[in-house]
Amino acid sequence: MSRSDTNADYFFQTSASIEQIERRKAKSKNTLGRPIKLPSKILAVLADPYDERAVYVAEAAGELKRVVLETGEQIPVSHHTAPLTSLALTPSGQRLFTGCWDKQIYSTDFESGESATLTGHTDFVKCLLATSISGIDVLISGGSDATIIVWNLETSKPRFKLKGHGKAVLGLAVDPLSLPASSNLPGKDFVLFSASSDREIRRWRVSLEKGFEEPESLEKAITVHETSVYSMAFDSDGDLWTASADRTARRLVRERGWESDTVLEHGDFVTDVLVAEDLGLVVTACRDEGVRVWDMSSGDLVVDYQGHFEDVTGLVRVGTSMVVSVSIDGTMRQWSLDRAEIGRYVKERQVEEQSGGAVQAEVEKSKRPALSAEEEAELAELMDEDD
Repeated sequence: MSRSDTNADYFFQTSASIEQIERRKAKSKNTLGRPIKLPSKILAVLADPYDERAVYVAEAAGELKRVVLETGEQIPVSHHTAPLTSLALTPSGQRLFTGCWDKQIYSTDFESGESATLTGHTDFVKCLLATSISGIDVLISGGSDATIIVWNLETSKPRFKLKGHGKAVLGLAVDPLSLPASSNLPGKDFVLFSASSDREIRRWRVSLEKGFEEPESLEKAITVHETSVYSMAFDSDGDLWTASADRTARRLVRERGWESDTVLEHGDFVTDVLVAEDLGLVVTACRDEGVRVWDMSSGDLVVDYQGHFEDVTGLVRVGTSMVVSVSIDGTMRQWSLDRAEIGRYVKERQVEEQSGGAVQAEVEKSKRPALSAEEEAELAELMDEDD
């Protein structure tokens, strides 16, 4: 039911939409996670491997920035005319890449100061992965055109393309068990996992000269989720953790043919997953505004960090015991992975809740109004919604 309000901002808004606006407005005032505010929606985040006090962020306004976590300083790296969706840095640290809605991939060379444009996709670029093969830096990209491209970074041209998915490629990950035992980087080839809006996870053998889908993947793709798979992360056993629009994150066990033995239930789309194995934790990002920390062994929820007031779009670990989350709300927030600090956070929130704290009242999932048609359309573009 639509309603006109004396506030001009609310003309022709539904009651649910107005409630959503008011809820977000109230929640936006919270300072949980020490928020750093950016001018536009943040669609991707990447750690600076040379400085754990900083991260790179990609914005919907087309801005690529380096953000200093302690001070909030925002240092422009490059500017583009369309939303930036993804980030990757070569293992050498020399080149930073960002994928874009305009179908291009943009590169910044920190040593030479030169920039380059990689053209090959016919639709939005959705994900990037930078690695090396035989010591040569390689970029791999996935797009809404259902195509994976392996790039020659000397020429900025595709080496070859991989096709097999029926819809957008949303996530890429290197199988750690396909790497040499003495290295965390590939030798002459490696196995690449790809996740898609078609709910399938496929496996590819990739070298500098060619790539092909693994026979077992051709025979049967991994299909444990009901709909889009957004993100993947491996643990040291070679098991795969996944995040999906079916409102779950899962652990898929290699020795059981990628069966799911752990299911982490959420209230909405799970947009990212991060494994902090040394701490025995898994972290997930969700469209319901939560950043959740789970016990890796038991699957029990350790803490539901609340602070964001719109969809959480990405996670990155910084230092030994901190995770940074970014959101469509234009903020990035820092959360502790130290169990003692988590315990203190939980107790503080319980006290707030008992005293009628505003933040806790605002984040009750069961009371969250439905998204408006306009918001759903925007999210479908941003995240290739597929349900």
